[in-house]
Amino acid sequence: MEALLELEKVQKVLSFMSSRGLSDTGGGGAAADRFLAQFILFLVKPFDSLSMEKKFLLVSELLEKATPDTLEEVKLHTGMEADQDLSSGALLQPNKKCKLDTEKLTTQALPMVGFEAMARANSTLEDFVRNLNHNTIELLCGDILMQDVSRSPRRSYFMFHGLDANNPQALFKYLPVLSFTESYIYQVLERKEEAFDGTTLSEMIDPLSSLLQRQGLMTDRLRTELESGIQYWSLERKLCQALARNEKISTEDVMKAILLKSFDYRVLNLLMYQLTGKQVNELHMEFLSVSEFLVEISDDLYDYEDDVMNNTFNVLRMFVAIYGPSEAPNMLAECIGKAEEKYESFSKKLDPSLSGSYWRRCEEATNEGGKVSGHAYGTWNIPPIINDEGLFRLERLNKHNASSVTII
Repeated sequence: MEALLELEKVQKVLSFMSSRGLSDTGGGGAAADRFLAQFILFLVKPFDSLSMEKKFLLVSELLEKATPDTLEEVKLHTGMEADQDLSSGALLQPNKKCKLDTEKLTTQALPMVGFEAMARANSTLEDFVRNLNHNTIELLCGDILMQDVSRSPRRSYFMFHGLDANNPQALFKYLPVLSFTESYIYQVLERKEEAFDGTTLSEMIDPLSSLLQRQGLMTDRLRTELESGIQYWSLERKLCQALARNEKISTEDVMKAILLKSFDYRVLNLLMYQLTGKQVNELHMEFLSVSEFLVEISDDLYDYEDDVMNNTFNVLRMFVAIYGPSEAPNMLAECIGKAEEKYESFSKKLDPSLSGSYWRRCEEATNEGGKVSGHAYGTWNIPPIINDEGLFRLERLNKHNASSVTII
């Protein structure tokens, strides 16, 4: 936890340096900037009775007198080995409790996250921790199945750990780890186009794995879920490229992709078991796995036109390519029906109090959403099929360009 907090501080200083023109201009790159960030953090930390101005003057005077040879002498006198890693800035920390547990981690391998990635990850975190209450309709079954009313949010995982998201103490106790992990995943997602194969993607996720390992949070199962993310990103690229080239795609690949797509939620959920010191509840994992599957389909139906425009993975797009525009809705409806049966079967095996709250919320969410079909879960609504994606993109772009024209 301390390591995560220190990394967050360094990231804030790096952003500050960039905005104020304090970054290195001598070609030192990320290593130089991170060293400067650590040094600035050291200067602003309280140290006995020294004021900020006094510390600044002391350092300025020292830098006028000290040379690289002086530093070499200090290294010899302190018995420091020539290859000892100083990238963590440990020697700059006046308080040993703030020392980063970097061990063999190099500066380049330190996992860092940017503001944009943190902002994008926020919606996932909100879905992950939100609990059942009378002020929200975003949980479990209700909105997942209410496709003709509004976009459906995801289910809460916090309730499966006996935690109340409305309790600040419970929320903020685990939020740093969850937030950093999800933000890092989003950051890799933003950079995934730089990767050309699974090996490169693995290298991009390795710093996060190493950090979780050092924090005592990594398990074989968690590592497998992180690898699932790499598999999904690679499979997504393969399927979308094939679709753009009018090449044949397989149902097996499509189903595998949609099952892998929610890997980050499973990563966060497994982290919660580690953070709370509890054994993984297999029934809850199975139930949530089916829930994840249904929500991914829900999201794809809502985002169908946007995904066509951006040539991104969408299960309806894939089904149209495999089965044709007339049969695709029927095949997808059959797939949804089977998943709903499993969903209902698992829900009946939940603890009665959890299951009772869940089913009541299904009905409440449907009613609050304005659906009066008489069915507790609402209904699915598959959007109109796009027969010619190329023509659809062209028409959408022409419409956008026309609306952008300013008449003077």
